[in-house]
Amino acid sequence: MFRLAAASTFRAVRPVVRAQPTVVSAFRFYAAEALTKEAVSTRVLQVVKNFDGVKAAEITAASSFTKDLGLDSLDTVDLLVSIEEEFDIEIPDKIADELKTVGQTIDYVAEQPNAA
Repeated sequence: MFRLAAASTFRAVRPVVRAQPTVVSAFRFYAAEALTKEAVSTRVLQVVKNFDGVKAAEITAASSFTKDLGLDSLDTVDLLVSIEEEFDIEIPDKIADELKTVGQTIDYVAEQPNAA
């Protein structure tokens, strides 16, 4: 008799597991602020100054890669690759062929929304 009473009590006391409602949390992702043209200019000029074969005193925004800085086409490509790495961007070949001065390069990089 006791066994029958204990079994029925145990069944009645068994915990009820209820399904929890699904909680959806909203996430917001923010990008870093876009680079200012002054910041881009400073960093591009620093990359150019650190590039082999270029004298730091000769560099201005109006400096031509070939005429003023004395870079050949291969050096210019190497310099643009260094700028790509500095800003974590990719400059398409067609546009890279059109970049002839430091100022044009600064303008192009400043226009890129993904430049870091």
